[in-house]
Amino acid sequence: MRICITISYNGTTFLGSQIQVDTNNTIFNQIENVLNEINIYSKPQASGRTDKGVHATGQTFHIDIPKYWQDLKKLKETLNRMLPKSIDIKKITKVQNDFHARYGAKSRVYRYIIKKSKSNPFENDLVSFYENVDFENIQKNIKLFEGKFDFINFMKTGSEVNSTKREVYKTIAYKYKDFIVLYFEANGFLRAQVRLMVGALLSLSKTQIKEQLSSKKIHKIKPAKANGLYLVKIKY
Repeated sequence: MRICITISYNGTTFLGSQIQVDTNNTIFNQIENVLNEINIYSKPQASGRTDKGVHATGQTFHIDIPKYWQDLKKLKETLNRMLPKSIDIKKITKVQNDFHARYGAKSRVYRYIIKKSKSNPFENDLVSFYENVDFENIQKNIKLFEGKFDFINFMKTGSEVNSTKREVYKTIAYKYKDFIVLYFEANGFLRAQVRLMVGALLSLSKTQIKEQLSSKKIHKIKPAKANGLYLVKIKY
């Protein structure tokens, strides 16, 4: 039986989400180890990867489970008891046998959270602190990313992909209490794309962002800090 599992995690202490052969300190290394302990040997197939220090409130993956684990409520309780407290199983759903967490996704949603102040030890792992932020300009310029573009200039170097073209469906910048929240929804994202788009919003003008998107002129962009980024939802 195939199931889709929705998880949230605090990525602060992990070396990203993707399974790695030389370390157990990733999100899916931890999950795979626990699954194996309860005799589930199906390899987790995630909707996508998140980098070191990035968090999630709605990451998904699918696995195939044996018949004796048909009690999904018990499976959820068991996994949450065995996993580190920084990883939480939110929901387990039975899906069709041809469901694929990555290839079946219609869109992915990220949020980036900024606090316009000096950092503090209680929020530093979960929020990015930037003292000089022009919210009005960000609110206008974030809309420049909506549409179909070749995001080759908003991708971490060394990435291997078949295409660097993506379509961004929706962007919003809004304030919530003491925070500035940047919302991005697209059919997919390149590695570090969101952090580089946020970095552009923090450092480039409207004209410069347009030049970067069209490759008319390349500007050096520092990626925004990983700790402010959250994978919020995968839409199917």
